[in-house]
Amino acid sequence: MKVTKLVGSCDLKDCPTIYATDRGTLLVQGERPADHGLDTPAHETIVEIPEQLIFDLIRKGLRGV
Repeated sequence: MKVTKLVGSCDLKDCPTIYATDRGTLLVQGERPADHGLDTPAHETIVEIPEQLIFDLIRKGLRGV
């Protein structure tokens, strides 16, 4: 899978980031909250990212790499 960084909140590797893949999907890197109270399947997870990251992605354009 080819992964391309679209937008992130810093230049380090441990910050919330959104990536595009060559499969036509997005990967989201963020904190894994423990207090969300949602029931998720074992093969899925929930991550938390700042709202601003989504706004930055929209402003930049999804394919504006």
